[in-house]
Amino acid sequence: MRKNGYTLIEVLVALTIFTVVIAAPTGFFVSALKGQQKVLASQEVYDNISYTLEYISRALRMARKDLTGSCITENMNYVTTADGNGIKFKNYDGDCQEFYLDIEDNRLKETSDAKGVGIPLTARNIEVVSFTIEGEGTWSQDDGFQPKITLLLEIKGKRGALPELQPIMKIQTSVSQRQLDIGY
Repeated sequence: MRKNGYTLIEVLVALTIFTVVIAAPTGFFVSALKGQQKVLASQEVYDNISYTLEYISRALRMARKDLTGSCITENMNYVTTADGNGIKFKNYDGDCQEFYLDIEDNRLKETSDAKGVGIPLTARNIEVVSFTIEGEGTWSQDDGFQPKITLLLEIKGKRGALPELQPIMKIQTSVSQRQLDIGY
């Protein structure tokens, strides 16, 4: 006498095998998606910090000495502004230019004679944690040293609420002025 159907044990074994076969790839897929989101958040922060620091470095390297005192102190190459969170100089076009950390929205901004108001250099979803400028001892024409600036930038991503989607990166660079710092 043969009955059509399956025993309870056969159904439970089949259900367990099916669950394992479906759950394992789903777990791998979810894990891969989380990893990709983390990598994309880090890449976004890296791209932003890299562009910003390269742009600022190029402008500072090409800066000119202010011989008349029309922009900054006479015979100086740079001056710090914004309570040490900014730097002002005469750019290669002769315009007065400044990079500074706007503490209201935690973004790096740029102003110049040509542009007027502060233009953000960092994206909205990037928070500048700190912007440090060092090297003030070499910025005068009278000191006998080539002007050198060390910039330290710490940025935090704000891509999502999860901590792994808010990577923090620190980067530092030193820039010396291209033109020789000699008396005219």
